[in-house]
Amino acid sequence: MQLVWAENVVRKTNKRVLIITPLAVGAQTTAEGDKFGIECVRSRDGKLDGKIIVTNYEKLHLFDPKDFVGVAADESSILKNVAGETKKAVTRFMLKLPYRSLWTATAAPNDYVELGTSSEALGELGYTDMLNRFFTASENAAHHRMEKMKREGCYFGKDYVDQKQGNHFAKLSFRVSQTINQWVLKGHAHEHFWRWICSWARACRKPSDLGFPDGDFILPPLTEREHIIEPSKPADGMLFTLPAWGLNAEREERRRTLKERCEYVAQLVDHKDPAVVWCHLNPEGDMLEEMIPGAVQVAGADSDEKKEEAFEGFAKGKFRVLVTKSRIGGFGLNWAHCNHVVTFATHSWEQFYQSVRRCWRFGQKRPVTVDIVATTGEKYVRENMVRKAEAAAKMFDRLVFHMHEAQSVKREYRQIKPEVPAWLK
Repeated sequence: MQLVWAENVVRKTNKRVLIITPLAVGAQTTAEGDKFGIECVRSRDGKLDGKIIVTNYEKLHLFDPKDFVGVAADESSILKNVAGETKKAVTRFMLKLPYRSLWTATAAPNDYVELGTSSEALGELGYTDMLNRFFTASENAAHHRMEKMKREGCYFGKDYVDQKQGNHFAKLSFRVSQTINQWVLKGHAHEHFWRWICSWARACRKPSDLGFPDGDFILPPLTEREHIIEPSKPADGMLFTLPAWGLNAEREERRRTLKERCEYVAQLVDHKDPAVVWCHLNPEGDMLEEMIPGAVQVAGADSDEKKEEAFEGFAKGKFRVLVTKSRIGGFGLNWAHCNHVVTFATHSWEQFYQSVRRCWRFGQKRPVTVDIVATTGEKYVRENMVRKAEAAAKMFDRLVFHMHEAQSVKREYRQIKPEVPAWLK
């Protein structure tokens, strides 16, 4: 779709279009161009040898927006960080171009507010203007909750825990801290917000979302298997393993159970078919590479060239098991030859979704199995993951609903014949 969009802009203007992709996706994009007969050229040094130029985000600074009439940003959820340097660079590059498009399956992976960075990049409402129009700060609500907690017997300490009820208030205070200085949709603005989103965005998970038959675009079955590991021994000073609260406690739980989790994953991929294993910590990647025969790890310290070589090698079947982090290889790549995904529990719905979609995607011919490995101490990580998945599904449902509603209103409007008043005849 990106290439067809770019090709149409070139046909209309006879000027260049730039497609920006994550690392290693550029070669995949040009290969798709060859497949569909759309001429595009990959450039990693700023050279302009064609009308459709493909590069990666790391090389954007080598190009001048004056040389282009349009730009397409692949996996554009990379713009979600309001203060991020990539977001600033891409938004500046797009600023004066008449043709701009963003392409992503995770438009707002953590919060609806993040749609504002996409709006700003496309020349619609700026991020701050969107907040002022549709959202209100939730700090007051959090403050009232904390006052209520004090009245109910809590005290302010390092963990904000009541002596009598223990972890109950530690859990509550953690949730409160996550809501302070956040933004929520104004009560009367829900419908208006989604209608505004649909004025500049379109959502499509399958052809039927746009009113067409799905045909061959029905994915094979996806099976998610959750594996909860009971650590061989509890943390120091504890009689049994308790659910970890807070990022520090969760990191400690992961480090403490490192070997047991990696051994379990090595057993899961002990077969002859291709598999991709997603890790979160560097020691996890090193241990998995050592435990799994023939596995190749792509680490953050590797050069861009080495990363691309490994990703392409896995796609071509040069080795069976790939071990990497989702923030390194979790965006845009096509590994439809592989139907087994293994990942550790994570708070990031975006990372989990993208990790699964490297294999469970259009072009996949076999059922896909996703193994999610967690310990009993990571109970709340999994609960948070489920909550975010449900919120994301609701967001897409709202987008599709209002998109259809807007289209039906336009169709009805076109069918109305104006009546001329008698005094004008």
